[in-house]
Amino acid sequence: RFVSKAAFARFNGTAPIPVWSGNKVRVRLNRGGNRTVNHALHMIAVTQVRGDGEGATYFTKQLTAGKTKTEALRLLRRRISDRVYRALLADQTDLGQPPSPLPSTPMRLAA
Repeated sequence: RFVSKAAFARFNGTAPIPVWSGNKVRVRLNRGGNRTVNHALHMIAVTQVRGDGEGATYFTKQLTAGKTKTEALRLLRRRISDRVYRALLADQTDLGQPPSPLPSTPMRLAA
């Protein structure tokens, strides 16, 4: 259904929205997409931050790089989204279906 991990991120609302002000390049949290999937990814990210695993290490690394807590959590959520996409592709190939290059049905994106 999704052409790339970026298309999946846009679907679930973890793709960043670029905003510029003068010479400062920043990204904003995407409020669109499938809110149910986004909430599930958010809960996974918050749980990982509380633990001692890979997610907490990545979150801490982003904080030391100068990101705010909100930005670091957004980046972790996108990273989790990319892993979910890879798992979806692996499940599709396990079923013997080659990944389709184009979605079978047109995706409708929320405005």
